[in-house]
Amino acid sequence: MKIFVTGGSGFVGNASVHRLVAEGHDVTALARSDAGARRVGAAGARPVRGDLADLRQDAAAAPGWLAELRGADAVVHLAARMEFWGPDALFAQANQIPTVALHAASVAAGVRRFVLVSAASVSTGSQRRPVVDESTPEGRPNTAYSRVKLATERALRDAPSGSTELVILRPPFVWGRGMTTIDAMAEVAEAGRFAWIDHGTHIVDFVHVENLVGAVLLGLTHGRHARAYYVTDGTPVPVRDFLTPLLATRGVDLSRSRSVPLAVAAPAAAVMDRTARLLRRKTAPPLTNWLVGFTGRDRSYDITAARTELGYAPEVTLDRGLAEMRRP
Repeated sequence: MKIFVTGGSGFVGNASVHRLVAEGHDVTALARSDAGARRVGAAGARPVRGDLADLRQDAAAAPGWLAELRGADAVVHLAARMEFWGPDALFAQANQIPTVALHAASVAAGVRRFVLVSAASVSTGSQRRPVVDESTPEGRPNTAYSRVKLATERALRDAPSGSTELVILRPPFVWGRGMTTIDAMAEVAEAGRFAWIDHGTHIVDFVHVENLVGAVLLGLTHGRHARAYYVTDGTPVPVRDFLTPLLATRGVDLSRSRSVPLAVAAPAAAVMDRTARLLRRKTAPPLTNWLVGFTGRDRSYDITAARTELGYAPEVTLDRGLAEMRRP
């Protein structure tokens, strides 16, 4: 298949490009910079210089790189601004508007499949059920990133689709060798400022990057149109049993970290979060609603739909993935 990839120089995107090329696909990857072009090129894709920001609503004309969609069999859209802090308008401009425009251009070009990598956090917020699946109402997500991801999913479902089938993947915390998302957490722990909520006993779910890439490949040919699928490793555990060995791969010891009860952490996070937003601070406070939701409440995802409709079967286990991360 001829596949157009966005976000190919990122953590998940680069792993996806490597795997797609290894599977024999002809991959073209959008690259914002020379460094990004070199990275996707090294993975085996043909880099095309361009930026999703070119698709902003006030753009005078469509960017030339959209011509790459003609003749493509599928688009794998992985690029996104990913932070757990900031205003909704920022993420709408950076993520939703370009995604809707890219999908519309794909439909116009006759692309057969559009695979959108969204986020499981679209249901993290007012939805408090410990286990959710695709039939569970999402509620109101507790971060701008997640609210905009959910709004983007809905916008694409409602948009004209022509002959283009839409498949949406919802991964939770993505981990594996080469990840950078725990860098800030490691810095906090090394400074002695890390704390568990309720001793780290709450259930957390996650997906290894190679398992997510496997789901991306399956989404090229499997799954129902306009359907969202949660994809995880299928082995949720207490957050302490996940983060302790994960941060240990960075040489960080969490064994002496203190604990605070959820009854204290939740209202404190709400006050800090609200105050920081009112003051329009550019950086997140030490404790946020997202952090409480991730480490202080039980949450796992039923992946039955992904197993039955995509044929998804996670292969990389927690032990195997940690072993790979410990290697020099």
